[in-house]
Amino acid sequence: MGAAKLTSDIKIRRATPYYPFVKARVPLKFGAVVVDALDFCHVCVEVENRAGKVAAGWGAMFLMDMWAWPTPNVPHEQRMLAMRKLNGELCKLYESYGDYAHPVDIFHRLESSMKTTAERVSREMKLAEQIVFLATLVCASPIDAAVHDAFGNVNGIDTYQGYGREFMSSDLSVYLGNDFRGAYIGDFTKKKMPEIFPAFHLVGGLDKLREKEITDDDPKDGLPVTLDQWIRYDHLHCLKIKLRGTDMAWDLDRTFEVAAIAREEHKKLGLKDLFFNVDTNDQCKSPDYVVEYLMKIREKDPALYDEILYFEQPVSRDLRAHNFDMRAAAKLKPILADESLMTNEDFDLALSLGWNGIVLKACKCQSAALVLACRAQKMNIPYTVQDLTNPGIALIQSVGLAAHLNTIKGVEANSRQFFPAASVAEAKVHPGVFKLQDGCINTSSIRGTGLGYRWEEIGRKFEEG
Repeated sequence: MGAAKLTSDIKIRRATPYYPFVKARVPLKFGAVVVDALDFCHVCVEVENRAGKVAAGWGAMFLMDMWAWPTPNVPHEQRMLAMRKLNGELCKLYESYGDYAHPVDIFHRLESSMKTTAERVSREMKLAEQIVFLATLVCASPIDAAVHDAFGNVNGIDTYQGYGREFMSSDLSVYLGNDFRGAYIGDFTKKKMPEIFPAFHLVGGLDKLREKEITDDDPKDGLPVTLDQWIRYDHLHCLKIKLRGTDMAWDLDRTFEVAAIAREEHKKLGLKDLFFNVDTNDQCKSPDYVVEYLMKIREKDPALYDEILYFEQPVSRDLRAHNFDMRAAAKLKPILADESLMTNEDFDLALSLGWNGIVLKACKCQSAALVLACRAQKMNIPYTVQDLTNPGIALIQSVGLAAHLNTIKGVEANSRQFFPAASVAEAKVHPGVFKLQDGCINTSSIRGTGLGYRWEEIGRKFEEG
């Protein structure tokens, strides 16, 4: 028996990419790389539903090769060009999908072709190393987001209303097996976003911590520069600390110093609760480093240990080549797979190795994140949503994704630190998303059809190419 033909199903008529290049306000260091400028890809997708209605949708994402494909074998400039070319080819792939379907089904039916397309681009560009699947997902993610946005727009609904049986012919068993027969994404998402949602502020590897460290070379644009200034400015209570993963003394000193500053500023401001997470971006040589780090934190500062919610992607992202047993570390804190997690098979492998949490990102595609979130929630596995430092509508999408799910604690939102100029137009329509109040995002402006960008009010214009 074939799948039901729903009037709300869409066919993609056109997918058009744009590549504005943006520079960072201050450099962002994570893992072994520094980001100071890159392509902020935007994609407009035009769709038609079975009722003959036509509408457009938008998506955006940094084509951040430094995070998705950090190889020494292909120069950064060539990786940038390769990801831009791949994004353009994936737009053509989406245009070639000639059937009507739900956005989640379209993504999963094209997933294997995405890999084939990446292989072809790698050959055509004679790259020394093939484009990896994580980078392929990043290139696909603004297209996938635009399809979800357009789906809501053409059907006159908030896209999150379109994840139940009324709008999906496929239940979750298609992606997750018989345990999910009769269940839909909408069964695991919130019907309404909380209006106030906690935001994690990033303490990057190069970030200055105290006001006394400011020099004449730092920005003079009215925004904070140092951590203590940011805490006073936004009343922060959730902090994500980037660690080296290769220098225990530095990592411990950095963690204790960040915590000390947060406590000092909270005392002055009369604030109480603090939450931390730490991330080495797969730099630790083994999980032993994680265990040693956490044990030393607990020995010296038990309160700080309790305030650390989880440890993100400590060891190599390649779990097949580096199949560490993570159980000892996972007994101490949730150990979350991020760069390691792209597919349901990756989820299986991570669980078999003792990982006990996952990271979802809009840059790994909305369609994939929603399905993985449903599995994690059913299994009571903690998960969080991180943002890849994305500004503009990419942050709005990420906030909407996190606020409709049951994340560990809010959402990461650090583009306001590193790329605020890229969100000026969006911030006028969504001020509460781009300026925190009491350390939280206000989601009330995210409304209307699609993903709630209110694109026409934002009024951005792009030239093709």
